[in-house]
Amino acid sequence: MRALLGKIAPLRHSVNWSLLFGVGFFLIVLIGLIQSGLWARDWLTQHRDTQIKTLTVLGKPYYTAEHDIVSAIRQTDLSSFFELDVKAVHDAVQALPWVATVSVRKQWPDALQVYVVEHKPVAVWNSDLLLNSAGGVFQASSTRLPETLPELYGPEGSEVEAWQTFLQLKEMLAVNQFNLISLALSERFAWQLWLDNGIRLNLGREDKAQRVQRFIDVYPRLERPEGAQVDVVDLRYDTGLAVSWKFSQNEDNKDKSKA
Repeated sequence: MRALLGKIAPLRHSVNWSLLFGVGFFLIVLIGLIQSGLWARDWLTQHRDTQIKTLTVLGKPYYTAEHDIVSAIRQTDLSSFFELDVKAVHDAVQALPWVATVSVRKQWPDALQVYVVEHKPVAVWNSDLLLNSAGGVFQASSTRLPETLPELYGPEGSEVEAWQTFLQLKEMLAVNQFNLISLALSERFAWQLWLDNGIRLNLGREDKAQRVQRFIDVYPRLERPEGAQVDVVDLRYDTGLAVSWKFSQNEDNKDKSKA
């Protein structure tokens, strides 16, 4: 018996218990991970057909009806929360005329949130398009459009320049009680302005602000023929200006009767 114990004692001291404990712990963790993975797989399999049941439209769109946004979303496949194509939802809503940007978010367990930012119309562009506040062009229509939108005209690609020029000159004129309502940039890059009192300003291609300032300075000193109103002011000169007059219909009738 003593001889047997003497053989076991050295063997017991040679066993690396730290290594055995580490390997055992690793195996327990590995088995736990495998079990968790199998559980997750089974759970996803059971719930893969969870449908989107709640749609929420955020952002308070003004020109786009909420039911139009919801209709666009429902054109995509909402049959599975996990397999929902977020990009497809984004593109469907983005395609609506008034929508500028879209953000789509899935919310567990069965909800979808869509945040919509619309274009802010600031001007009519070339009669049939609209400009937003960034100078971008879009095509849309609405009975809720402001009636006082200015009308801008110009070649393709000149939208931002036209809008920035309109803002600059409108501010100059407003300080002096003139209201700019329309602007046009020709193919030869010549500028024309229309005021709400019917006056048209021809500015040419250069020194737009200086020529508008010349009009502001000279206008109060213009000597008007009797019954005449300013029609066109040509400012395409280094100095001075030329004025075309228009007469009321009554004045025209008087002139005809005198003839």
